[in-house]
Amino acid sequence: MCRAHGVTGEFGAEAWAARGRTPLYYPDAVTLEPDAGRDALVARIDTASPGASVKDSFADLDLAEAGFRVLFEARWIHRPAGAPTAAPDLAWDVAGDPDTLRAWAQAWDDGAGNADLFRPGLLADPETFVILGRSADGTDSADGRVVAGAVATRSEHVVGVSNVFGRDGGTDAAWPLVLHALTWLFPTLPVVGYEQGDDLAVALQHGFEPIGPLRVWTHDG
Repeated sequence: MCRAHGVTGEFGAEAWAARGRTPLYYPDAVTLEPDAGRDALVARIDTASPGASVKDSFADLDLAEAGFRVLFEARWIHRPAGAPTAAPDLAWDVAGDPDTLRAWAQAWDDGAGNADLFRPGLLADPETFVILGRSADGTDSADGRVVAGAVATRSEHVVGVSNVFGRDGGTDAAWPLVLHALTWLFPTLPVVGYEQGDDLAVALQHGFEPIGPLRVWTHDG
């Protein structure tokens, strides 16, 4: 996502960080090891302007003294490879062109005004898969009739899933389609992600297990 917006991030021993402001909803830094050094981490990001955020992957940092406040807390979730999935009610596909990506983004955004976050450059990333479910009436995605979906990011050992949404029935309606697609695309990879609140409860109902806490901090500048 950062590359699609022209933002460069760097991996360090304890964290990934970007000196330029990352896109909306995406953190400026992500810890990769527990007990990451606070001062060194904060020095790697821009806290002078509002909106800096840190994904505290182990929920073990205290960033309050550095001017941050907790935005939310969540749980990492894990679903083993090969776990059975329910049959989806919707046909699924992977976005492969800008028009389909735009239709997916508009459905995900649901009128909030942030559909432009998902730029065509994402389609060039071989490890990113924008999964969509089309409406049962057979209308193609070019006119925006996408009703469910998610973003999958493949690594060597797992596939991460985020941005799960369902226009009708919420994430409870979306997960069967998303998990079916992930099982077909990545049959040997476990699925990971994070959720909170009602969305966490729904994910657990669809075969995920909570495996640890995380916390997201934000800075007002």
